[in-house]
Amino acid sequence: MVAPNPQPLGGNSMPRFGGIASFMRLPGTTPVGDLDVAVVGVPFDLGTSNRPGARFGPRGIRAESVLLRPYNMATRAAPFDSLVIDDVGDVATNPYNLLDSVARIEDHYRGLLSNDLVTVSMGGDHTIVLPILRAMAAEHGPVGLVHVDAHTDINDDMFGEKIAHGTPFRRAVEEGLLDPARVVQIGVRGTGYAADDFDWSRQQGFRVVQVEECWHRSLVPLMDEVRTQLGDGPVYLSFDVDGLDPAFAPGTGTPEIGGLTTIQGMEIIRGCRGLDLVGADLVEVAPAYDTTGNTSLLAANLLYEMLCVVPGVVTRA
Repeated sequence: MVAPNPQPLGGNSMPRFGGIASFMRLPGTTPVGDLDVAVVGVPFDLGTSNRPGARFGPRGIRAESVLLRPYNMATRAAPFDSLVIDDVGDVATNPYNLLDSVARIEDHYRGLLSNDLVTVSMGGDHTIVLPILRAMAAEHGPVGLVHVDAHTDINDDMFGEKIAHGTPFRRAVEEGLLDPARVVQIGVRGTGYAADDFDWSRQQGFRVVQVEECWHRSLVPLMDEVRTQLGDGPVYLSFDVDGLDPAFAPGTGTPEIGGLTTIQGMEIIRGCRGLDLVGADLVEVAPAYDTTGNTSLLAANLLYEMLCVVPGVVTRA
């Protein structure tokens, strides 16, 4: 008999404050080779430039994810009935060495992707997307990208260092990991060091949607355009929690006012349904700066929404 898909542990089977500390209290015991989707923690923040603490993001997100239930009542998506999904734990990063950690993350994801699965990742600072994209490109070739963020993360260097949380997408272009014509950056804003700070992205062919274009409107029409732009090829979704306004997500290292709302964040993710998503992440949650736990709770909900738009997820009538 075929074993049933792993299911989140419900609040009526075990009180929400009990049970194992996995995402949505999934069992965490499924062999990787049997998975369609691996939920992965990447506890790393050696690439941060302001407030540290994102190394505790995966732990905080898992703790708050106990409030989630398996069925999406808005979209009718049933990810845990549709696919074999489980929490596979954390990458063993090196807390003393950034470059060694980057190598470890890439190697870990290459191993996961060799099993023909989708990864949904909990960061960690945004440095982690570079080694993940290296593994993605090795498996799928250059990918399209939906990037939600207050910042474009295309610095050439930070304090002379080429790899940090503000540089990953410039490195990804230079290394041929992205298909620039199939990249969109949404929600970027804030002050800059120069008037042309966002221009490098546009010069590569990225669509850059500054946050002012998003104010006071639904982003459903924007995502219709994004799906047309990105087409049928493989796509990676990278969601920095600071893309949202700090009123909703104060627990992050580099907050910027005037950001997206939680509703717009959900519209972006739900608007990715129909794309060939090969991976996704939610990064830059630093729980220490939000004692309410709301930023981690928000992140858990957005990660759940990502699970709901993975190819193969069916909806229940």
